Amino acid sequence: MPQFVIEREVPGAGKLSDSELRELSVRSLETLRGMGPQIQWLHSYVTEDKVYCVYLAPDENTVREHARRVGIPADRVSAVRRLIDPVNLQ
Repeated sequence: MPQFVIEREVPGAGKLSDSELRELSVRSLETLRGMGPQIQWLHSYVTEDKVYCVYLAPDENTVREHARRVGIPADRVSAVRRLIDPVNLQ
């Protein structure tokens, strides 16, 4: 299944408390369950003013629909074309 990186503009994201991040994550997971197994959240990176999420989904529209239902931004959705890491350079 295709993998996507979602860039979300969230001013002050790095200052969100653990409980605020948990609340947002639980809301996202509940929405994912309702959408079915075709979309999966793998993990996210929280920076000062952005959140970068990695999802598996059949297409960009599915990712954007999830964001719409949860009420969180999906400012940029990029399909992953290749993955490189130190392990597969050998």
